[in-house]
Amino acid sequence: MKKPKHFETIAIRTQMEKAKREHSAPIYMTSSFTFESAEEARAMFADEIPGNLYTRFSNPNTSEFIEKMCLMEGAEDGFATASGMSAVFTSMAAFLKAGDHVLVSKSVFGSSMQVVGQIFPRWGITHTYADIQHPETWESLIQKNTKMIMIETPSNPALDLIDLEWLGKLAKKHNLILNVDNCFATPYLQQPIKYGAHIVTHSATKYIDGQGRAIGGIIVGSKELIKEVRFFSRHTGPALSPFNAWIFSKSLETLAVRMDRHCENALKLAQWLEKNSEVESVKYPFLPSHPQYELAKKQMKAGGGIVTFIVKGGIERGRKFLDAAQMASHTANLGDSRTIITHPASTTHSKLTDEDRAAVGIMPGLIRISVGLEHIDDIIAEVEQALEKSKRVLVNS
Repeated sequence: MKKPKHFETIAIRTQMEKAKREHSAPIYMTSSFTFESAEEARAMFADEIPGNLYTRFSNPNTSEFIEKMCLMEGAEDGFATASGMSAVFTSMAAFLKAGDHVLVSKSVFGSSMQVVGQIFPRWGITHTYADIQHPETWESLIQKNTKMIMIETPSNPALDLIDLEWLGKLAKKHNLILNVDNCFATPYLQQPIKYGAHIVTHSATKYIDGQGRAIGGIIVGSKELIKEVRFFSRHTGPALSPFNAWIFSKSLETLAVRMDRHCENALKLAQWLEKNSEVESVKYPFLPSHPQYELAKKQMKAGGGIVTFIVKGGIERGRKFLDAAQMASHTANLGDSRTIITHPASTTHSKLTDEDRAAVGIMPGLIRISVGLEHIDDIIAEVEQALEKSKRVLVNS
């Protein structure tokens, strides 16, 4: 069959080689694989011939998932991991050693900040945080021992953007590895490798799964870099399970249609929130009011499924808003078919100081909504009633 060109067809028609004429890929729930001969075993362990040895190294289900993601991201190779954070950690730890320095966007996920700020220093790896609002300062923060730039765009949860084309050129100028967390955008909306990224990571738990069923992650990039990732992972063991890989591969078949609806609903909700008197501000990449609206249109196909807003009344109003939810889920996830509400200041980013939260746009009253696939009228009605109820409770308390 001629190789498909379009994203949706690639997601659906990229499959492992069929063994028994099955239409849908089977699940290879096995820890290891047998060899036809001693020579075949020797050759596989010596990397002289391809083949599956042990599921910690590779498995047909993980290979299918990786192949799809590489085609979607425009990458040469990849490695699937047991969680999004294992992908983030491995994408850095595989390349860094004592004495190295990493330049990190200040607006990255809270656990990513803990890795570079609390764990890496134990191993002699230093870091500097770069302000996403002042890209003109980034080059001056690069040191002689800087080896990598680590970012996510859009950022979690502030939805700030970094110009990938500009940063790709900066990384190339200084011969640095550019590592991009593309979880919020997914490869359907944004492909960082096109702009010069060398490594792209995802928490597959989020939009790739899309239904809150499985934990996993993936790292994709050039063959040369993924060779280092694979060596590191083979001996440290963050491998994805075959069952979860099967779920993710099947989920990718509907990623495009799901993201279209996530983005459509998110934009309509953001537009509605901008007109609500109980809301101080709204942030969504494809709102003209977003300070980086033009950049969003340049490097993203659509604005994504996350909307953030600051509710009047500060941290207490934010908590009351969550308590008032009836339909929306209150859980520590995103990218689900179900709408999810989160109060980052008291949950996902609670371990940061007030100053650190403020520096990355996480105000006390900030609410993050992962906009689901429900009918938009029901989503708006849910947010409206939670705003009204939280206002009454705050006034009467």
